[in-house]
Amino acid sequence: MNILQEFDTITAIATPIGTGGVGVIRISGDDSFDIIHKIFSKKMLDAGKIAHGWIVDGDVKIDEVVVLPFRKPNSYTGEDVIEIQCHGGINVVRNILDLVLKNGARMAERGEFTKRAFLNGKMDLSQAEAVADLIHSKTKQFARQSAKNLAGVLADKIAEIRKDIFEVLSRIVAGIDFPEDVKEPDYSYLIDEFKKAISKIDGILSCAQASDIMRQGVKIAIAGKPNVGKSSLFNTLLNVERAIVTDIAGTTRDVLKENLDWDVAITLIDTAGIRDNDEVEKVEKIGIEYSKQSVDEADLVLFLYNAQTGMNDDDISILELLKDKKHIIIANKCDLTCERKPDVFYLSTVTKEGMEELKNKIKQVVCDFSLDDTEFITNKRQQDCLAKAKESLTAALGAAEYGELQDLISIDVKQSLLYLDELTGEVITDEILNNIFDHFCIGK
Repeated sequence: MNILQEFDTITAIATPIGTGGVGVIRISGDDSFDIIHKIFSKKMLDAGKIAHGWIVDGDVKIDEVVVLPFRKPNSYTGEDVIEIQCHGGINVVRNILDLVLKNGARMAERGEFTKRAFLNGKMDLSQAEAVADLIHSKTKQFARQSAKNLAGVLADKIAEIRKDIFEVLSRIVAGIDFPEDVKEPDYSYLIDEFKKAISKIDGILSCAQASDIMRQGVKIAIAGKPNVGKSSLFNTLLNVERAIVTDIAGTTRDVLKENLDWDVAITLIDTAGIRDNDEVEKVEKIGIEYSKQSVDEADLVLFLYNAQTGMNDDDISILELLKDKKHIIIANKCDLTCERKPDVFYLSTVTKEGMEELKNKIKQVVCDFSLDDTEFITNKRQQDCLAKAKESLTAALGAAEYGELQDLISIDVKQSLLYLDELTGEVITDEILNNIFDHFCIGK
């Protein structure tokens, strides 16, 4: 995007394309009010007051709409903004969008509305990224956590850490620049303050694993020989008859995937029964290879065997494939036997015995932390900035403990501040900025 485009009036459809009750077209920029005056039946619009009327193209009525006008800086983007709420039909929304474009706006790029909100100081970069997380959240839990970042929880904590570090830097610089008037801070003070700042950064980074799991989700593959109940378990966990279940070995030929919301986004994968048999037909062989690939890519494998017949060499060979994978050993059809072995989870997909316990076990394995206690949600970029800031502070701490010249210590302290400023967007390159907003949808 060139510099002139930054000041264009932009527009886009802000709701999903399709048949629905309401469609929203958003306009942002200096020409927003001029454009709406050309196409709206009511010529007097007061900022903050909803207006009802018709979108018109000359004498032709396009749709009966509600218009929400916002004057800068009291809008999402910090610019003059018009939102048109029309009926949600595909052609209705597109006709109004075309009319807005014809009258002076240009199509917004991905995330350009939120990018302008950031550039106009309506939010910092961590809040802008929270908008994308909120939109793309796969679970209710992640949506709630993303809303906290949008409200400024992470931004406020970073501001707190930055304020503390800046205070230390100010004292160091004052002591260096004005030695006759200001005494250099004691090294014990520097050490104490550096340790406090590092501890606060560690508190945010301690939530990184939970953040990654909530954002990316977890892949769980169900594996085992044919006819041990993999598809039955798949259906039971989904609470829907998704996979075909028969007593014929090799019924499942392909990999089936479905999503679950267990506070963490779960991708549940049903695989073809793994067996080494020269008589296995070509299609089933392909399915078995897909199964092995799914097992290899999974974060957790539910390994099933028949509790009634016990584990044989074929089961053991499959289990050998999982020795380096996180897995749960499950004996299915426990209603047909009284045998119980340690380190084995017993259940019945017929009687549902052990199902709730299995769900709890899965959650325990994939989430060895409390999601409710996850205070800060961060992405890889933010984690990288925090890790670099910590590294610089750790270097400053080591230098302070060694009694280095404070002029040299200040270099690492300044560097830590730059990394925190990169996180919030106070210091940012166009390349990083464009990369962030390119992952947004058009219209946001």
